[in-house]
Amino acid sequence: MVLVAVVSCKKDTRPNYQFMPNMYESVGYETYNENAMFENGMASRVPAEGSVPRGFVPFDIDNTIEGYDLAKATLKSPLDSTKVDIERGKALYDIYCGICHGNQGDGQGNLVKREKILGVPAYNDAGRAITEGSIYHTIHYGKNTMGSYVNQLSIEERWQVVAYVLQLKADLEK
Repeated sequence: MVLVAVVSCKKDTRPNYQFMPNMYESVGYETYNENAMFENGMASRVPAEGSVPRGFVPFDIDNTIEGYDLAKATLKSPLDSTKVDIERGKALYDIYCGICHGNQGDGQGNLVKREKILGVPAYNDAGRAITEGSIYHTIHYGKNTMGSYVNQLSIEERWQVVAYVLQLKADLEK
């Protein structure tokens, strides 16, 4: 009996009623436009002051010369020997670093050979005592004409690249 009542209310010649139409056809708001729903009258919400994005891990060493020296002297890789993956470090290095630093770390990447950038030193240059801390700091903040790779490489990937750079340095010094 109930089925007959439901079917008999449906007519294909006229539109049916929608209960709670906003559930079916929601209103889209443009970012930074006005919206009376919120207290500040804006459609977009600003994160709470002092909030930290999900997955963010702060790097406590400053982007200064003193910070670089501190990282060079004290920063050590959190990866133990079982977690270091040289093949992965090489793949990441080839993608992000080799174009300038060269695939052997000799400072002769394609951009240097074409003279698009100059002054990229080899990892084994005299007077260039790089450590895992100084490499990580440079990847994190960038240095001179090299930009930061924080947005391209995760923390773990940066440490994989550091391990590979140290291997390249050792290979160059042989």
